[in-house]
Amino acid sequence: MPFPHSRFHAKIGTFRQLEIFIKFAETGSISQTANLLHLAQPSVSIQLKKLSDHLGVPLVEQVGRKLYLTDAGNELYKSSLEIFDTLGRLESRLASLSGLQAGHLKLSVVTTAKYFFPHLLGPFCQRYPDIEVSFNIGNRGSMISRLRENKDDFYVFSHPPDDIEIEKFEFVNNPLVVVVHAEHPLANKKNIDFAKLKNDPFIMREPGSGTRFAVEKYLQDSGNSVNEKMTIESNEAIKHSVMSKLGISILSVHTLSQATKSSFKILNVKGFPLKHHWYVVYLKNKQLSDVARTFLEFLQVEGSDLAAELLDNSVAKGYV
Repeated sequence: MPFPHSRFHAKIGTFRQLEIFIKFAETGSISQTANLLHLAQPSVSIQLKKLSDHLGVPLVEQVGRKLYLTDAGNELYKSSLEIFDTLGRLESRLASLSGLQAGHLKLSVVTTAKYFFPHLLGPFCQRYPDIEVSFNIGNRGSMISRLRENKDDFYVFSHPPDDIEIEKFEFVNNPLVVVVHAEHPLANKKNIDFAKLKNDPFIMREPGSGTRFAVEKYLQDSGNSVNEKMTIESNEAIKHSVMSKLGISILSVHTLSQATKSSFKILNVKGFPLKHHWYVVYLKNKQLSDVARTFLEFLQVEGSDLAAELLDNSVAKGYV
């Protein structure tokens, strides 16, 4: 197929310049870009200027002491991600033609999923050792931002967004339970009304967290309330806070499998565990690479059983 008459592609510069530009767009900092790419700061500045000169438009503007992308810079950033996504698919196809299952798999999971998802990723990577994996972890809000920008192949949510066109499949349960310190007055009671906990100091995940989203929905639907005293961005920190008698919380059972059970208690509360599920999500109409398709098939065929086995182990230990 002949090249189009437009010579715009000749102005774009090198892939290395685009790589530097992407990293700068994501960090907003010359120094951070230089550190992440192991370059000198002047080299980063020079390459960004060359790229801007090639295109004939300013890509970066300074407001006060901060640097921001211009409208042209934002458009280049989105297009650059698409370019590298296409190159990743090409790498995967060429590897497949050579009989090698190689390429780059990009995954993003919400914080709670980090407790079990590596156990699914391990067997896959052992089967395909030549595959390079990028594994990003963040709260639900940051995952939605990455999904909108099409930064990864797949995302793992317990509450996928409903305002983005996506494909999703449910693959494992994610029960949420009420956790208290082992000496809580209600620790050994049965069929507790949640309303009895309304005066306990409650430890909540931060805004943007999937667990917080689920808890707020439960409170709204049930008409209950909590005495929110602390907001913590870490499940680990919440567990230790509960064990230290700083308050009670609602957590995914997956976060408890490595905890010392003698230090905390799961309350027998009416309506709990809250029954939620994990979903693997990707943008609708996204062109999946061969590696991504292989991983998706692995999750659909084997991932659910592996994840269910992890949950069964938690049940056997009395966490649910």
